[in-house]
Amino acid sequence: MSKVFDFSGNNGFMFQNPKGSSPFLSLGGHVDVYFPPRKRSRVTAPFVASEDPKEQPSIEVLPDECLFEIFRRLPGGEERSVCAFVSKRWLMLLSSICADEICSSVAQAVEPEIVSCCTKADESSRPKEKVESVDLNDEECVDVGPQGCLSRCLEGKKATDVRLAAISVGTASRGGLGKLSIRGNSCTRRLTDAGLKAVSRGCPSLRALSLWNLSSVGDDGLSAIATGCRSLERIDLSHCPAITDKAMIAVAMNCPNLKSVTVESCAYIGDESLKALGRYCPNLESITLKNCALVGDQGIAGLFSSAGHILAKANLQGLNITDMSLAVIGHYGSAMTDLSLVGLHNVNERGFWVMGKGQGLKKLRSLSIASCQGVTDAGLEAIGKGSPDLKVFGLRRCALVSDNGVVSFAGAASSLESLKLNETHRITQCGVFGILASCGGKLKALALSNCLGLKDSNFGFQSNSLCTSLRSLSIQNCPGFGDASLSTLGRLCPNLTHVELRGLERVTDAGLLPLVQTPEARLAKVNLSGCVNLTDNVVARIASLHGETLEVLNLERCSGISDVSLMSIATNCSFLRELDVSGCRVTDSGVALLARAEQLSLQVLSLAGCSLVSDKSFPSLKMLGATLVGLNIQLCHGISYAAVNLLLEQLWRCDILS
Repeated sequence: MSKVFDFSGNNGFMFQNPKGSSPFLSLGGHVDVYFPPRKRSRVTAPFVASEDPKEQPSIEVLPDECLFEIFRRLPGGEERSVCAFVSKRWLMLLSSICADEICSSVAQAVEPEIVSCCTKADESSRPKEKVESVDLNDEECVDVGPQGCLSRCLEGKKATDVRLAAISVGTASRGGLGKLSIRGNSCTRRLTDAGLKAVSRGCPSLRALSLWNLSSVGDDGLSAIATGCRSLERIDLSHCPAITDKAMIAVAMNCPNLKSVTVESCAYIGDESLKALGRYCPNLESITLKNCALVGDQGIAGLFSSAGHILAKANLQGLNITDMSLAVIGHYGSAMTDLSLVGLHNVNERGFWVMGKGQGLKKLRSLSIASCQGVTDAGLEAIGKGSPDLKVFGLRRCALVSDNGVVSFAGAASSLESLKLNETHRITQCGVFGILASCGGKLKALALSNCLGLKDSNFGFQSNSLCTSLRSLSIQNCPGFGDASLSTLGRLCPNLTHVELRGLERVTDAGLLPLVQTPEARLAKVNLSGCVNLTDNVVARIASLHGETLEVLNLERCSGISDVSLMSIATNCSFLRELDVSGCRVTDSGVALLARAEQLSLQVLSLAGCSLVSDKSFPSLKMLGATLVGLNIQLCHGISYAAVNLLLEQLWRCDILS
């Protein structure tokens, strides 16, 4: 046959013509015929297996009760974490085991190899299921606290029951979960009470819990937390409409270590919760209640009458309480140090007056009152007399308070150190100077903001009315405040170190110079942003007189400032750390002056909106970058994209806004 067929691999057959002729093949001499290869015909007969395949053994055939008994006998938390990776079923079973159900004595005899064997056997045989991808360790959200407890924060879609179950199992072997924050939104749909129940079983060391914007979490979940997490010290509930008094009472009864409670916009939490907190929480120090419609006088009375001797901080905002509640606070708040009252529209003058006369706020150090139309001069004076240790006081949007009220308050509050007045339009220049004259020489900070009643006028004062204790003066967006008032303040307050004058368009060099030229002043921080009528003369004077102490200088939107000011700063300011000349008429020459100042070590420089600064400033900015940690060159249209990219590349240690 080898003479008939010539095989050449897979390239087909070659039929050679024999020497002798044949009646069947008359192809002539020396003619070869090529036959190309052909595919084999597909077999269409059905495939019949010779025998049935053997079924692989699987631990998945065991019922949940058997798996539960196996899991609770595992030797440690790491082994349980490994098993939780197998399937969602195993994860949820592991998260259903309470800490006191783990058999520690039996676990000592269990070989660790059993865990890996069971896991491998299951992975080889169990059907594949679509399980949410969850990292038990979740390193991205880990924050190890000072006491070794872990912290987790879930937001939006990440807040699910499966993830909470994974956190419950995964943190057990890593020191335990100490803080849990869940911030929901419109995408949070897969979080229910089951997730909180898993946390309650696996995280008995939980100390802080925050639930925000969660409509799917109700009383069952929070009650489970109260039962399983008895070490809870801080709870923060905001916009949780399904949580009611039932859950809060459970928290109060089961968490004796509770120190801080915040409840905001929870429509079904009311007086009964506050009564329970006062009765069952002997360590409660701070309470914040905002926009809770069911909180009334009975709840405030029950809370403060039981826990007033330990409550140190209280923030009451938007509540339907009356004069009775303030009377109770003034009488029982013997431990109160910080008190904030906001938007109490049902409280009248009598309430604030009785609170001050209650003689219970002897330890009060900080008081803030905002949007309370019942505050009057008489009530304010009573509060000042009843709070001998009051050091910080803030008043905002209280339309009935006038000059007489604030002057009487400043004279009665003998320990007052900081006073902030915001949108109190009945306060005039006489009231401000009266405060400085009657503060008793202890006032250190005065802040006036958006006070439309301040009008510029000449005011005479006696030499013995100087306020030598004042160190910080802040006046913002008071359109009537001008040169006469400012120069008078400069003479009344000779020892200023912090000056903030923002948005005072009527202030010029003539009004500011008396303030900065005071021999006793040692200015360290000066903010003159928005004072459009200031010129280089006042900046040069500030730099020459206070260059050895000035650390922060803000000249944002002072359109009269140019390179002359930068020359004075570069020459005289040795300790300046932050400089803001955004929107000023500075050029490349001014930036070069700053760069050549050897004694200057700027850390933050803002040139935003300086249209006269161009690419020519690149070498100067590079030199300044040796000490800069922040550079703002936004809206500097003269600096090209190429120069910005080079700055980003070479000043890699500096945070550049472009």
